[in-house]
Amino acid sequence: MSRTLAEWLSFQERVNVRSIELGLDRVRTVWQRMGAPVLARHVITVGGTNGKGSTVALLEAILRAGGARTGCYTSPHLLRYNERIRIDGVDADDAALVASFERIEAARGDLPLTYFEFGTLAALDVFAREPLDVAVLEVGLGGRLDAVNIIDADVAVVTTVDLDHMDWLGPDRDVIGREKAGIARAGRPVIVGDMSPPQGLLDALALAAARVERAGIDFQVEPGADGWRWIHRDGTRLDLPQPSLAAPVQIANAATAIAALHALGEAGPLDIQQLHVAARQALPRVRVPARLQSLGGDPEVIVDVGHNPQAASALAQWFEAQGLAPVHAVYGALADKDVDGVMRAVGAHVAKWHLAGLDGDTPRGLPASALAERLGANLPGAEFATYTDVATALDAARGQAGAGARILAFGSFFVAAAALAESNR
Repeated sequence: MSRTLAEWLSFQERVNVRSIELGLDRVRTVWQRMGAPVLARHVITVGGTNGKGSTVALLEAILRAGGARTGCYTSPHLLRYNERIRIDGVDADDAALVASFERIEAARGDLPLTYFEFGTLAALDVFAREPLDVAVLEVGLGGRLDAVNIIDADVAVVTTVDLDHMDWLGPDRDVIGREKAGIARAGRPVIVGDMSPPQGLLDALALAAARVERAGIDFQVEPGADGWRWIHRDGTRLDLPQPSLAAPVQIANAATAIAALHALGEAGPLDIQQLHVAARQALPRVRVPARLQSLGGDPEVIVDVGHNPQAASALAQWFEAQGLAPVHAVYGALADKDVDGVMRAVGAHVAKWHLAGLDGDTPRGLPASALAERLGANLPGAEFATYTDVATALDAARGQAGAGARILAFGSFFVAAAALAESNR
């Protein structure tokens, strides 16, 4: 009797006792047993610390505006597992996922795949059964040993490099950068969106003999009459409107996405003129859930998945650009995150912290008491209250913030998911 999608996901959590186990041997073996079919005419792999999800969404929107048929794989999901796999902008349905998991199970034998490896193989399997022009694959963790890296991308993208997942990737930006460089392939383009990339990333890309294109050197942005201009070293100039995505950093993400499509060249799905037209159409329309997403209301609730110091600094820049008064922050975090760095980055913009425990959502979640301890160490005197879960914290923040105020719910996908789920009720 066939399992439901929920039953398959529960089963996958038990197959490998480790929630994370980096390495390519298991997943590559199963994929080869499944025939390792071609995914699409072109494959773009997107890695980096921050900006991956937005860059994938921008690539998808531009490609679809230009008439290309796309497959996108992202993680984690917010409300439904199906969000992770999209065909032409539509989430995969339960039947397609279940059928794929059945094929994976038949191929894996006794190999203990992780939950993420099951999902990656499902995405590859679903894509290979569709006539796709471009498959866009988001790296889950790092790059070199991430399951996505069994696929040789035509273009690799490294959005940014910062300190995150340090228990897995290393203690500093140089070491982390080397891990992220692992998605590059010899002789093929790799787009570096970080304006100040660590030397470790650049050294590893040189060793890989990849064709490196860097933001600020090989392509750059400048203000335009009605928006901004993208300029490539080959003389290409595209005049573009502002992205609908709110944060100032989204222009950098858009520039990186355009550089990736430009790097595909004449063999790609869009020539320069098509790329220009498609980008102009797509940028004002693209939406990414939980990236400075307003849920409306009074007080207004804004949701963001920012969970590390670099993302928190981008939030602070947005506050400053908007000239916002200090907000009420609903904040929760996982144990492996740099809570200290996040708190320091946004602390000047927070009137009161509503600290939500995530220990009830995941074994990796921090209780509110641990967040309170870190807040006291980093921002002595900061006003705060603690709550057992996000929903309770958000309800309290609404009651205390008052009309005309703003509430920022951030710090983890678990926080964003809870806020979105609450707004949908």
